[in-house]
Amino acid sequence: MSEFLYEYELGKAAKILCEELFKLKPGETFIITADTESDRRVVEATARAAFACDAKPMVVYTASPLGVGKAADPMLPVQALTAALIETDAWIEYNNEWLLYSTPYDVATAKNPKLRYLNACGMNADMMVRLLGRVDFSTLEKFMIRLVELTKNAKHMRVTTPAGTDVEFDNDPGHPVNLECGRYDTPGSHMQPGQIAWAPDLETINGVIVFDGSIVPPIVGVLQQPVALHIKNGTIVKVEGGKEAAEYEKWLKSFNHPQMLKLAHISYGVHPNARLTGDIVEDERIWGATEWGIGNVGPILIPGGISGPSHSDGICLNSSVWLDGVQILDKGVFIEPELKEMAKKLGK
Repeated sequence: MSEFLYEYELGKAAKILCEELFKLKPGETFIITADTESDRRVVEATARAAFACDAKPMVVYTASPLGVGKAADPMLPVQALTAALIETDAWIEYNNEWLLYSTPYDVATAKNPKLRYLNACGMNADMMVRLLGRVDFSTLEKFMIRLVELTKNAKHMRVTTPAGTDVEFDNDPGHPVNLECGRYDTPGSHMQPGQIAWAPDLETINGVIVFDGSIVPPIVGVLQQPVALHIKNGTIVKVEGGKEAAEYEKWLKSFNHPQMLKLAHISYGVHPNARLTGDIVEDERIWGATEWGIGNVGPILIPGGISGPSHSDGICLNSSVWLDGVQILDKGVFIEPELKEMAKKLGK
């Protein structure tokens, strides 16, 4: 792919990121982390935009670990990286092998109350232009606020997909519902826009979850065959499918840790420009998809979190959702009247 691709558009997307979303202030320290699998064009465009805000960008490259989360710790300069993150004002993560839930992340978010963190793992130039540079953020925010309102008020939910997902669970009113619409100017951990994530009452999750988009880690790229997880009281009791299902089950059990067989959260994907690429930072935002996290549960989902050695995310395409028996999403199309009207404005 030509290095000139989106050269101008990438500059605009980085400008929006730093000025409008992070709202960087003069003198603020802005750490950009990346590894040797990251897209250097994205890193450099972001550093230039941050410097243009009179902020102080600091780019930290590391070798690519052979795992994510705490599984990356043995291959990271943990103490030095943690020390830097504890002192910064803002941090964007472009690492392909992500640091989210690693020891540097856990310590920095616990000890640095001013930290504004954005997970943008695996971001590339094409994705950055579509997810950040070509978005009607005002309408997207209104859409997501309405969807959060409906979800928070629901006690019981059911999710199905044409691929075979059929799972039910209760929501826990004590768990926050995280709305990610592109506001990164407040302290805390943030994700890319177009995702709503929460942890339901995990022990009430029962049924079958079928991943037919991607699973990251450990599967590279788009799934060739669906992977079915049989869930009993929030725990994976059986994995079915082809070669990728066997690979996934082996990976989960390789940690020899009970949390790696437990569900961590569910998410809605509602980004109008997201595509299925095999890159999880984009896939989990595909319009009308649902996404399930497995393993470590972060404190942004459950107060105090639930520690696990790693974390994995899987995508269920073309989802249907019922809130207390009322359907709001039908095979990837929002049918609730207010959501349907706003979806039209977003081109969906």
